Amino acid sequence: MIDRLLESARAKVDGADALWRREEQTAVTFESGRLKSAGISEEAGLNLRVLAQGRMGVAGTTAAKPDPGELVGRACASAELGETVELAFPHAAGSPLPAIPTFFDRTANASLAELIRIGRHLVERLARPDCQVNVSVQREVADTAVGNTAGARGEYRATGIGVTAEITRIAGDDVLMIYDQYVGADMPGDADLETLVGSIETRLTAALTIVAPPDGALPVVFTPAGLAAVVLPLEQALSGKTVLQGSSPLAGKVGEMMFDPRLSIFDDPLTPGRPSSRPIDDECVPSRATGLVEHGVVGQFVYDLETAARAKTQSTGNGRRGVFGKPQIRYTNVLFRTADGVHDVGAQHAAPLHLLGGGLIGEINDGLIVDDLIGVGQGNVISGAFSHPVGLAYRVQRGEVTGRVKDAAVAGNAYDLLKRIGGFGNDGRWLGSRWSPSLLLDGVSVARR
Repeated sequence: MIDRLLESARAKVDGADALWRREEQTAVTFESGRLKSAGISEEAGLNLRVLAQGRMGVAGTTAAKPDPGELVGRACASAELGETVELAFPHAAGSPLPAIPTFFDRTANASLAELIRIGRHLVERLARPDCQVNVSVQREVADTAVGNTAGARGEYRATGIGVTAEITRIAGDDVLMIYDQYVGADMPGDADLETLVGSIETRLTAALTIVAPPDGALPVVFTPAGLAAVVLPLEQALSGKTVLQGSSPLAGKVGEMMFDPRLSIFDDPLTPGRPSSRPIDDECVPSRATGLVEHGVVGQFVYDLETAARAKTQSTGNGRRGVFGKPQIRYTNVLFRTADGVHDVGAQHAAPLHLLGGGLIGEINDGLIVDDLIGVGQGNVISGAFSHPVGLAYRVQRGEVTGRVKDAAVAGNAYDLLKRIGGFGNDGRWLGSRWSPSLLLDGVSVARR
């Protein structure tokens, strides 16, 4: 279908690229310990982007039997009002695409009954007399094909499985919510599910005792889940689109030491066994790892073809598109790497004993472990400044967790805090498409509310 579409477009436009994707999704949800829904959905779509007289146009369809001529006509009509851009489509790769495992038969062949069994197992393992348990299991199988009029082609199959468990405990006016997840391309084994249960149980047990929050500029351990407020500004600042808009604080800082020299961050679509991995992006650019921060030095920004063209640089292979829109910049797998190089990105979870603090709290006289913050992503994220109430946090006194804190908030600036990292935890794990350990950051402002 892509070849027919591109052949139809070739005689009418200066250049074009296209994507076809079919996705099958199976979802199971348990609410309050009972099966609430279970279903299967499937969608396939075709997206076409054209360049006509220097202007870009886009069209898409989910029709079962799309008409190439009609789709080209709509894309050309879109181009008449489209943006002007000097876009160069990649030529055919001189070597085979990277061979990485993105498709697992166990996931593709998993039945609805098997997914229900996983959900019910977690409900039973997490059941508590005074707690509500919610579980969701989502599986996806996707086929992707891309091509352009410059001769580039690529296709691959991918699987993904996400298992999320949440436990809610209400005691008077105290509402406690703790969740965790497994995300991968391959099905979780029994050990993965037990580790997920252990993660929730460990944090639940420590949270049952409520203590007064500390106050002042203190050492704070941000767990992989709690790091969102620190990571989000970096992801926005390292996007080529933000640089083009002139709003990135890191614009013009490539090659400069801006962070702790032990910190490196990569975007790596070639990480084996991850749902976000792929051998080629949605614009026919072969995948490769991109060093965003290397030993504290600002490395590369991520680009798709359009932003790269406007910035007079090369795409990093971070183009992602849906059926009905033009490609956009998207990260794949964001990996935090420490100076010692010791990390296992194949590990979904650390051992439960390491979950609270990642071995970083022994020297803390008074501080916090932050596992969840409220309102992350709101406000002026790109500046790096954050100020959020804690959703789930624990007080640390004399090297030990003494209990959960409520009515507290943390504040700081991500760029400043990452210049002086107090330590890297031994609890590196995946959270969605990000792999990181806990980070100990000194001088975080902690306030009672």
